[in-house]
Amino acid sequence: MTVRSRLEIGGGAGTQVVLGRGLLGELAGLVGPRAHRVLVVHPRALRQTGEVVREELSAAGYEAISAEIPDAEEAKHVQVASFCWEILGKSDFTRTDAIVGVGGGAVTDLAGFVAATWLRGIRYVNVPTTVLGMVDAAVGGKTAINTAEGKNLVGAFHAPAGVLIDTETLATLPQNELLTGLAEAVKCGFIADPAILDLLEEHPLEEIADPSSEVLAEIVERAVRVKAGVVTGDFRESGAREILNYGHTLAHAIERNERYQWRHGAAVAVGMVFAAELSAVMRSLPAEVVDRHRAILGKLGLPTGYRGDRWPQLLETMRRDKKARGTILRFVLLDGVGAPVVAEIPDDGILFAAYQEIGEAAPVQTLGPVSL
Repeated sequence: MTVRSRLEIGGGAGTQVVLGRGLLGELAGLVGPRAHRVLVVHPRALRQTGEVVREELSAAGYEAISAEIPDAEEAKHVQVASFCWEILGKSDFTRTDAIVGVGGGAVTDLAGFVAATWLRGIRYVNVPTTVLGMVDAAVGGKTAINTAEGKNLVGAFHAPAGVLIDTETLATLPQNELLTGLAEAVKCGFIADPAILDLLEEHPLEEIADPSSEVLAEIVERAVRVKAGVVTGDFRESGAREILNYGHTLAHAIERNERYQWRHGAAVAVGMVFAAELSAVMRSLPAEVVDRHRAILGKLGLPTGYRGDRWPQLLETMRRDKKARGTILRFVLLDGVGAPVVAEIPDDGILFAAYQEIGEAAPVQTLGPVSL
């Protein structure tokens, strides 16, 4: 077991974050001594990992029960939450018992929401197994499920008691998913810590994508420190925490348009380039900073544009975004690297002009070979 660092997230969160390798022995300490029963929530794809976690908790003296849920965004539905509530009820979970969420961002979002709503809030611990989960979803206490009308519209602020970030769990992650998850680290670089951008530019892709590399561990730790610092200052997103939504307004609209078949990080990548282009129009962001977005995201193999013909649908979806105020859309923009600002955009024409810079031609649809 190697603990790289321990962080405390304050400001109403009260979360302990442990980063390192081979950290499963730390889990019982995060669950705490008061719990008798622990529900281990994991996706189908991580059945074996979920069982290892359950056995670890059983060996530590807890009555550990598993709840296997659908993979990815299919987990974030009220029917899945209801399934977990049913298990909690039949197992007589009390206010001193706990939940452990094992998996990517969708799983930790769902597990946190279930913990927030059971008996008005019980203790939970996140064990993220993806880069996206480690640097974003598992840290910060924003829990949510999706509805037919949009992403993360039903949720609660409920901080995890602990987050166990073990980079050994990334060893079985497909490389494209690892790189997609780094979009949230890129975001942290542009809004707060330029050293993340330097690491991504200076090191070869093979090293960045190596789960055992020091550079990946440093990128993950720096991104977690950015989020921890912002959350400590504004747990309930009443002000400064909004900067963590850089790129997310358009990203959520793209995800809904793609029926959640796109990876979150891919959508955020497009959303950040759009926000950068909008920043160039609204805040005079230098062109080289906009180009830097495309270069870094392109190096990671992430998309930097989206279908130009989908703008009307995307605009309609963005109007339902949590950050909107009435009919006015609000975006996180940049005055420069490390200088984010929240701005209202009252003119749809400005938004459309920025979208023109990332709009791509729609795929050609054919009905089969043409007979002459």
